[in-house]
Amino acid sequence: MNKTLITVAALAAVGAASGAVAFYAGAINIAADEPHHPLTYRLLEFARERSIAVRAGDIKPPIDLANSERVRRGSGNYDAMCVGCHLSPDADDSEIRKGLYPTPPRLAEKPAAALDPQFAEARQFWIIKHGIKASGMPAWSKGGMEDEAIWDLVAFVQKLPGLTAADYRTLVASSEGHSHGGLDGHHDGHAHGDDHGHHDHDGPDHVDHADPHAEAPTSAPPKEKKGHTHPPGFKHNH
Repeated sequence: MNKTLITVAALAAVGAASGAVAFYAGAINIAADEPHHPLTYRLLEFARERSIAVRAGDIKPPIDLANSERVRRGSGNYDAMCVGCHLSPDADDSEIRKGLYPTPPRLAEKPAAALDPQFAEARQFWIIKHGIKASGMPAWSKGGMEDEAIWDLVAFVQKLPGLTAADYRTLVASSEGHSHGGLDGHHDGHAHGDDHGHHDHDGPDHVDHADPHAEAPTSAPPKEKKGHTHPPGFKHNH
């Protein structure tokens, strides 16, 4: 018995030492363009799904999740926040999606695995809210997305597989766009009130000190704006 324990302990120590040497030597390639071994992928996938199932099991979707207003509101946020990775009904692929590993699912397609509908909704809510480590999926709640806006997004994602490209564009056009509370102090506009550097020059006591012989200042030529460009030879498909 003692020999067996000693042998097991020795093998465990050798295994741990070998693993430490492999880690330190950089033997594990963490590049996103180098897929995991199929067994490693399956183990990580199993661990991910069990982690989500345990944590999302008690989440109860709102009774009005299928409400058309929720779907409409969620469409704008999907188009602003999700479409680059998870695509729209008429999109073949995207640059960012091609470079992510694991590849984000196409949410316009029906999922291969059939899940209990209520759990599928709770699962999507949990993933959107908390994200998934080392996958490119962010925890949108950390950016200020509130639970109600997350449920709106879930409502839209539930409807997405049945939408045509025209349906998708119509819904997005009818929405408020990217609107979910956001970060404190964040505003889309840059308007300033009257107390921020505004001076009234039209009053009776104002004296114009400008030199009448001075030449009017010439405005600088507008700078050329450069869009999203790639070097020669880059194949760019949309």
